[in-house]
Amino acid sequence: MDSRAKIAVFVCHCGTNIGGVIDISKIVENIKKIPNIVVVQDHRFLCSTDGVETMINNIKTSNADRVVVAACSFRTHEPLFQEALHRAGLNPYLLELVNVRELCSWVHENERDRATEKALKMIRAAIMKIQDNQPLERRKLPVTPAALVIGGGIAGIRAALDIAEAGFTVYLVEKEPSIGGNMAKLDKTFPTLDCSICILGPLMNIVAHHPNIKLYTYSEVISINGRVGDFCVKILKKPRYVREDLCRGCLICIAKCPGKAVDEFNMGLSHRKAIYVPFPQSVPRIPVIDTASCLYFQKGICRACEKLCPANAIDFNQKEEVVEIKVGAIVVATGFEEYNVSQVYEYGYSRYPNIVTGLQLERLASSYGPTEGRLIAPGLDREPRRIAIINCVGSRDERYLPYCCRVGCMASLKHAWYIKHLIPEAEVFIFADEVRASGKGFEEFYRRVRLLPGVYIVKGKASEVRGNPNGTLTIKAFDPAISSEIAITVDLVVLEARYCCKPWH
Repeated sequence: MDSRAKIAVFVCHCGTNIGGVIDISKIVENIKKIPNIVVVQDHRFLCSTDGVETMINNIKTSNADRVVVAACSFRTHEPLFQEALHRAGLNPYLLELVNVRELCSWVHENERDRATEKALKMIRAAIMKIQDNQPLERRKLPVTPAALVIGGGIAGIRAALDIAEAGFTVYLVEKEPSIGGNMAKLDKTFPTLDCSICILGPLMNIVAHHPNIKLYTYSEVISINGRVGDFCVKILKKPRYVREDLCRGCLICIAKCPGKAVDEFNMGLSHRKAIYVPFPQSVPRIPVIDTASCLYFQKGICRACEKLCPANAIDFNQKEEVVEIKVGAIVVATGFEEYNVSQVYEYGYSRYPNIVTGLQLERLASSYGPTEGRLIAPGLDREPRRIAIINCVGSRDERYLPYCCRVGCMASLKHAWYIKHLIPEAEVFIFADEVRASGKGFEEFYRRVRLLPGVYIVKGKASEVRGNPNGTLTIKAFDPAISSEIAITVDLVVLEARYCCKPWH
């Protein structure tokens, strides 16, 4: 500890945010008694022009060489006070900022004495710490003029294009066989009801042919090392068993393939071949062989795709490849995924085929989905006439996720519009505690949908979904408008599952 340190302490009232709870005068009197304190000054608004000038003048006149500021969050105020130190002739890093607003006055607003005591202890700790602080110096480091974008959904695509247009090299890594992400699964976007793939498709093609973007699909980042501005990244390229330099994208190989597997892109509502492209607009338009369902890899027979390929692009001997790149910046845009709604047992998902999630409904409504745009209730194999949409499945619920995912309400309104557009005579019941339309044009879209004939918004959360012998479903819910439990029989139930960040390792 440097016993020769000369410390200036400044305490901000922040109006009544701090001063209305903490006894500032008591703080000042106690701090004055601590050794090495050369000045203690309080101010009503330390972040104001007058407050900053007062700080600078006090530092200069007292010859302080270290500063402690008891005020608000360093996230918002640290740059301002560091600049004040610089103007006063001090190293800007010889500053300790004590957050007595968020950590004291706001959390102990009804405990004035405890808040004051806690603030005093925090300031004392900062004074002890700063005596050992060493001045830091800013240094300029070389930066590799390239960026890595992890994730090829709409966020990753947009980030890659913005960086590439600025003149930098971009490596875009996507673990699926095609870029596009979840947006490619959507039929339309809210609130404008624009065609999703019509927005996404051109951007995907621009990315694929941009001279500054190197695309790695069916690949994963396996390690990142280095420092800010200079990272060494290893990328694992999984074998497609189709040579990208030879494939013409004719897709003849897919037609005669006997192997089948559940179609992940269509959310499990259909099957695909063992050799496949995820969707018609896939970028790149190069098939990939799924070894788990390919007869050659499983039983050593078939090889039909190899015989049919006019470009001789099938290569069953492809191996994994590790590529090493150097980048100066990394953007993580790994997207979102639907919550596993089968964990919300009372809603019967996976027990009844005609209970689907919001993303599954997107695929049913899509012209390149499993039913080519016809809304067919799974299990019933007919158009549903009565449909229930249950909001906030897995969110705003202390058992799963206590907060709102922010898009579920608008998605349910969009799905109601889908249903009425595809089946005008259908009845749609939206079960929601409330509808949160919190974006540009969202409230207007909400009004537009709720005025559609046959759309009913039921205030209240559904309590359970049960199957009936004829294949229909009965939903029970408490309706506060009539203070009674209600039961509605429907042909299809749509669960608006919460969206959560996709884990990235």
